Amino acid sequence: MLGSVSEVDDAVQEAWLRLSRAETAGIDNLGGWLTTVVARVCLDMLRSRKSRREEPFTPHAPEPVATGTSGSSPEHEALLADSVGLALLVVLDRLTPAERLAFVLHDMFALPFEEIAAIVGRSTTATRQLASRARRRVRGGAAAPDPDLIRQREVVGAFLAALRGGDFEGLLAVLDPDLVVRADVPAPSGAPAEIRGAAVWAKQAIAFGQLARLARLALVNGAVGIVMAPRGRLFRVVRLTIANGKITQIEVIGDKARLGALDLSIVD
Repeated sequence: MLGSVSEVDDAVQEAWLRLSRAETAGIDNLGGWLTTVVARVCLDMLRSRKSRREEPFTPHAPEPVATGTSGSSPEHEALLADSVGLALLVVLDRLTPAERLAFVLHDMFALPFEEIAAIVGRSTTATRQLASRARRRVRGGAAAPDPDLIRQREVVGAFLAALRGGDFEGLLAVLDPDLVVRADVPAPSGAPAEIRGAAVWAKQAIAFGQLARLARLALVNGAVGIVMAPRGRLFRVVRLTIANGKITQIEVIGDKARLGALDLSIVD
């Protein structure tokens, strides 16, 4: 639901506090009650993410979950990794909070739509539609990142060439229509820390295309990305997610601590 181990801890703590304050003697189905409470807590957290547009963005990148827990088995862990892989979590992050909740609770945990409707505050029919929209987007967008470094370099090279040349159509040609762009520091132009949609972002990017002349191709944690280091001083790193020949995510990193933790190697 959240794709973040730290936020999961917060959600569980909040659910525990609500349980400790509740009259459990009057709860006929404790498991169902807890499912509803945790789902509502997650929904509130997802909505809170969407509303914090003015704050510097701390990426909610999918976090790996520790394995080998008590009672787990290799078969169970393989199934879990297959159903909730990193690519799927990236796509889930593009959904609205209500779509995400409806999809996860129904398609992954088989919760009836009647119960989900009460959680999201919609009718049963509207909740079915939420899950249906989410399902279409997940099936169409859960492409695995392209591991081919040569292909990555071609896509990133075309991306930079379009930016430097002010080529709007050329830029759109290498961007996924549902592109998500995030930054962990405020942009000088006043742009929001998160932008969704290729056309929306491309219009802004073309206007500041001169900055792309400072960019150089680099390996960023083993994948082709972009660095900006005027006069040899690292200023920004751009991490790119590429699938099916299109850039699906752009993450602009400017935080000094995060920059220092990256494994970088210039390739051009």
